[in-house]
Amino acid sequence: MLQLVKSRATHNLSAAATRARNYRRRTADGAILMHLLGGLSVVAAFVLFLRGSQWTVLPVLGFLVTAVVGWRRYQAELVKGVSFLTTVATVSILSLIIVFLLLRSAPAIQELGLSLFTRTQRPLWGQNGVYALTPMMIGTAVTTIIATVIAAPLGIAGAIFISEMAPRHLREVVKPGIELMAGIPSITYGFIGLTIVNQYLYLEFRTPTIGNYFAASIMIGIMALPTVVSVAEDALSTVPESMKSGSLAMGSTNWQTIKSVTLPAAMSGVSAGVILGVGRAMGETMAATVMLSHTKGFPTPVFDVFTNYGETLTTVIAFEGGNASGTHMSALFAAGVVLFFMVMALSIASQYVEWRMTLKLEGKA
Repeated sequence: MLQLVKSRATHNLSAAATRARNYRRRTADGAILMHLLGGLSVVAAFVLFLRGSQWTVLPVLGFLVTAVVGWRRYQAELVKGVSFLTTVATVSILSLIIVFLLLRSAPAIQELGLSLFTRTQRPLWGQNGVYALTPMMIGTAVTTIIATVIAAPLGIAGAIFISEMAPRHLREVVKPGIELMAGIPSITYGFIGLTIVNQYLYLEFRTPTIGNYFAASIMIGIMALPTVVSVAEDALSTVPESMKSGSLAMGSTNWQTIKSVTLPAAMSGVSAGVILGVGRAMGETMAATVMLSHTKGFPTPVFDVFTNYGETLTTVIAFEGGNASGTHMSALFAAGVVLFFMVMALSIASQYVEWRMTLKLEGKA
C-alpha cells in the first residue's frame, strides 16, 4: 500500500513537472512570437514613415495590439522587450540626428573648407557667398563662460543651503519655488532682459549698444540657476546619512562635513547639474535672440563683453533659418554641428571630473 502511494505521488510530481515545462515552453514560444510581431511592426512603421506613406498607422496599430495582448499574457517579457526597444530607439534617433546634421552641413564645408570655422577677416557672413562661424563661436563661448560663472557657484551654494542648512519648513517652500522657476518660458526671461537689464546697462553704464554679451549672459545664467540647484540638491540629498554622521562623530564641524564628505560624494550629480545648466546656457535661443544686437564681428579686444557686436550660434540659426537656402542653410547646419561638439566636449569634461573625484574618494589619487 505504501509503495502504491509513493508511486502515485511520484507520478503526480512527474506530471506536474511535465505540465510546468510545457507551460514554460508555450510561454517562451508566445513571447518570441510577440517580440517578432512587435519588432516587425516597428520596422514597418519606420520604413513607411520615411517614405511618407499614409499607411504608417497600420503597423503602429499592429504594435499597440501586440503590446495589449502581451501585457495580458507575457508581462515580464513585454517589459523586457519594450525596454530594449526604447533603448535602441533612443540611440538610433540620436545617431540619425547626428548623421542628418553632418549631411546637411557637408555642402558648406566642401565649398568653404576650414575657413567656415577659422576665418577672421571680412567679409564674415553673407557677402560674396562667404560664411564664417568664427564670430558666433566666440559669442557662444563668451556667453556660456559668463553664464556658467553666474550659475555654477550660485547654484551649488543654493543646493547646499537647501539640502544641508535650511530648516525643514523653509526647504519645503524654497525647493518647489525654484523648480517652478525652471518652467518659466525663455522668451519671458529675454523680454525682462530686453526691457530692464539692457536698458539699465545702456543708460547707467553708457554701453556702446543696447544689447551686449554681458546682459544676455546675466539672463542666461539666471535661467540656468533652477536646473543647477534642483539637480545638485537631489544629488546632495542622496548621500547616505551614515557618512555625514560618521564625519560629525569624528569631531568635524557641519561645514567641514559638507565640504569634505557630502559634496565630494555627490560630485557626480552636482557636476551633472552644472553640465545641464551650462548646456542650457550654451543652447539658449530665445532670450539671447531678443537681447543681442545680431551684428557679426569680433570685439576689440576679443574679451570685450560690452561690445556692439552680438551673435551666437543659436541666435544666428533662429534669426536666419527661416529665410536661408543653399550654402547659407548648410552653414547654419554647420553651426548646429559645432554646438553638438561643444556640448559633447562639456560632457567629456564632466565625466573626467567625476572620474577624478571617484579616485579621490577611493584614496587612489
